Amino acid sequence: MASRNPLILAALVGATASLLHFAAAHAAEPLRCTVIIDEKSGEPLHRQGDCAEAIYPQSTFKLPIAMMGYDAGILTDAHNPRWSYQAKWQRPQREQKDSDPTIWERDSIVWYSQEITRRLGKKAFADYIRGFNYGNRDVSGGPGGTDGLTQSWLMSSLKISADGQVDFLKRFLTGGLPISAEAVEKTKAITPSFDAADGWTVYGKTGSGSMRNKAGKGDTSRPIGWFVGWAEKQGRRVVFARLFVDTKRHTKQPISFTVRDSLIEDLPRLMAR
Repeated sequence: MASRNPLILAALVGATASLLHFAAAHAAEPLRCTVIIDEKSGEPLHRQGDCAEAIYPQSTFKLPIAMMGYDAGILTDAHNPRWSYQAKWQRPQREQKDSDPTIWERDSIVWYSQEITRRLGKKAFADYIRGFNYGNRDVSGGPGGTDGLTQSWLMSSLKISADGQVDFLKRFLTGGLPISAEAVEKTKAITPSFDAADGWTVYGKTGSGSMRNKAGKGDTSRPIGWFVGWAEKQGRRVVFARLFVDTKRHTKQPISFTVRDSLIEDLPRLMAR
């Protein structure tokens, strides 16, 4: 057997350890992205971070579901239909209540989203996603055993980047989606709104979740927080998306609330530049 040179072995061990340390450090890096564009021209007004990486949309997807629901006639106005919670859905306590479109968007009720997509059916749902050219357009489901029709947007097959989010919302606001003008206006009417400084009003939807680990399980140490929407001031409208993927678990409040509040605070300053 050939003799082993201890110097070579030491060098190999050291190199391997360095590579592992680099990989671990890189994997632990948080993802931060903010992109703001002009609604009419699409011109970038602010862009910072990795805004091209596609991530699960989570509850930001309630906006496109509302567009589908109104366009298909499943939803009728801001308060109809009002559906009752069913125990078989096994949702958290905060979702165990009757909900209408306004409550659904405001309180981020997952089961209400799923009732809409069930009523749409697989073909219509997939057709809307293709027509919207939304993210990677993959509603097959699968990761973690998720069902495509009712869960593809929840840590599953459907992914979209922050750049994709603002492109999609710009097309929504400017009549570039294959839905009725009535569906556009009714979706806008139920989108949560927030007052910001310097006369800005912010409209948007949060989304929370977590990345999946190599075993396909949700990794709570890698939480996802989204806030996407548009903001208006004196006839001017901008479209935004902010995404954080953190490296530690958030326990005090959902990470998406932190992302939302920070965007509302930062937007007037960013637009004043």
